Amino acid sequence: MKRALTICFLGLFLVSLSAAAGYSQTAKEILEKMIDAQGGQKVLAAIKDTTINAGVELIQQGLSGSLTICQKEPDKMRMDIEIAGQSLIQAFDGKTAWQTNPMTGATELMSESDSKNFKKQAMGNDSFIHPEKYGISYAFKGKEKIQDKEYLVLEQSYSDGQTITMDIDPATYLTYRARAKVNQAGVEIDQETIYGDYRKEGDTISAHSMTIFQNGVEFMRMAFTKVTFNKGFDDLFFQMSK
Repeated sequence: MKRALTICFLGLFLVSLSAAAGYSQTAKEILEKMIDAQGGQKVLAAIKDTTINAGVELIQQGLSGSLTICQKEPDKMRMDIEIAGQSLIQAFDGKTAWQTNPMTGATELMSESDSKNFKKQAMGNDSFIHPEKYGISYAFKGKEKIQDKEYLVLEQSYSDGQTITMDIDPATYLTYRARAKVNQAGVEIDQETIYGDYRKEGDTISAHSMTIFQNGVEFMRMAFTKVTFNKGFDDLFFQMSK
């Protein structure tokens, strides 16, 4: 279960990313259009925290459940998951990534690889508006045809060398697909996330469905049922309990 849930983290982080480009555009211009497509810099900067309620299906295991994701700017996140009668919390408080053991209920630190992934996923809108502050860079990689439609390719790079490749709908500047290599328990996995059901929430827009593939096999489906902003979370909500 823990391995399955870890797979969704990168997906949840990736659901906040979208962009588009033409051959005459620079990465900076692409990001400006990406921000505009999601409501504009002023709108995104006004979001201090985000809460997502979602249903989740683990396809290969035949299991389903629910999760709540809470993200507080600029770098805190907590996920509360319930699947097959088991509950799990995973969180990053800005410094430490931790989780509860679903078997015992005890809290524990995440592994080094999971901690690294979760820390990235905890980055919010500030990293989207000011990527240079977080060691994130972008490069336009041209066009790619998927089925009968041509998409624009944007590559996101982190200071630790990880890259995420996004295929962008040129009509909307929203992400259709994101691909990355993910380290799971020391094993490198090819992960692909397909986004859909884009809807407006307040003054911004985001995907409300995701399908995640692992090494080419459908692994997980997620459907967001509610998205709310600015609940005013205290930092203690994200901290590891003693």
